[in-house]
Amino acid sequence: MDSPYADTHMDISFSNANLQFHSHAFYELICCHNTCGAEYLVGTERYKLQKGDIIFVPPDISHRAILPEHVTEPYKRDVLWISTDFMASVMSINPEHIPLAFQGPMLFRTAGTHWTFICELFHTGVKEASQQNIGWEAMVISNSLAILTHLYRASKDMQAKPLKAEKPELVDQVLAYIEQHLSEKITLADIAHHFFVSESTITQTFRKKMNVSFYRCVTQRRLIAAKTQIEKGFPLDHVSEQVGFSDYSSFFRAFKQEYGISPRQYRKMQTGAEGK
Repeated sequence: MDSPYADTHMDISFSNANLQFHSHAFYELICCHNTCGAEYLVGTERYKLQKGDIIFVPPDISHRAILPEHVTEPYKRDVLWISTDFMASVMSINPEHIPLAFQGPMLFRTAGTHWTFICELFHTGVKEASQQNIGWEAMVISNSLAILTHLYRASKDMQAKPLKAEKPELVDQVLAYIEQHLSEKITLADIAHHFFVSESTITQTFRKKMNVSFYRCVTQRRLIAAKTQIEKGFPLDHVSEQVGFSDYSSFFRAFKQEYGISPRQYRKMQTGAEGK
């Protein structure tokens, strides 16, 4: 993100082609514009989305949208990025309560509740950022604070029920297994044996559901975990080993191919950001 406080924009996706597992060093909030059959994976939990759903993802949590194989309408959403420094400032306003509300991922369904206006706040922030009239940065910041405050209130509203994860399917079970065994060698044959299915079943499931190969998905999850460990200051060779790469050179190549920079460059970027 460019701002040291908050950035916001609208995204539109027409297929799974450019959607993949990722994580951020900042908070990401997503407000869905429409009901298009999209699902959302946050960590190892999968949710079916509809218009007005709001997703709150803390830093270093893997997440991605999953669109239907045959998309009838594009997946549209307003996206808000909030820096950890800005969030720390927000939490300092009410230190006894707000931190508890924002410790982990949250998903809210505003449709049919009196919290639907929060979606309008997302739209307002995107409009300010796109038009860039005088004082728009301050408007985005104040609007972001309003969104966070109302989400905190919604989390305490007994009548506002957070979304429940879908019943786990094979892909969810495999993803959970990958997450639990990142430091180990993970092969397609071992996964198939563990879940009593054929290797082709695993391969086809990932291709159809995620539009990505099984091994590509494993690599993405390893790299997300690696980013988290790098941000925490662990030695790079230790990071490589802990997330399951056979050697540092393999880790280096995978990291640079995925993110366009080396692990060491990523560390310098994070150190520089913290020093601002």
